[in-house]
Amino acid sequence: QLQLVESGGGLVQPGGSLRLSCAASGSPLGNYHIGWFRQAPGKEREGVSRITRYSGTRNYADSVKGRFTISRDNAKNTVYLQMNALKPEDTGIYYCAATPILTVTDWATESTYDAWGQGTQVTVSS
Repeated sequence: QLQLVESGGGLVQPGGSLRLSCAASGSPLGNYHIGWFRQAPGKEREGVSRITRYSGTRNYADSVKGRFTISRDNAKNTVYLQMNALKPEDTGIYYCAATPILTVTDWATESTYDAWGQGTQVTVSS
């Protein structure tokens, strides 16, 4: 059974950078399309980015386009989210999620994904 573990969160000043990692175990990560979601305090969880199985397609929420980059290394069973030019509104718990099903329009929908990590906290504050 696929298990996901996020890491790399922390406290960073506005304008700073962080790189999140999503490590998979129990099943080859290359079998799955991976999404990143985040949940800010008092808000619903929202889709941030998605990368398809062999990196052919990468999707981004409008709020992070040009600042965040998703990538993966299937040999290392890890997906990354490079976050640059961070803003206070990027604060939240970041989750990675996996699905074997390729979707075109529902990549940012929680119900698309079968497996979830426990999340890592990102705080952007001066």
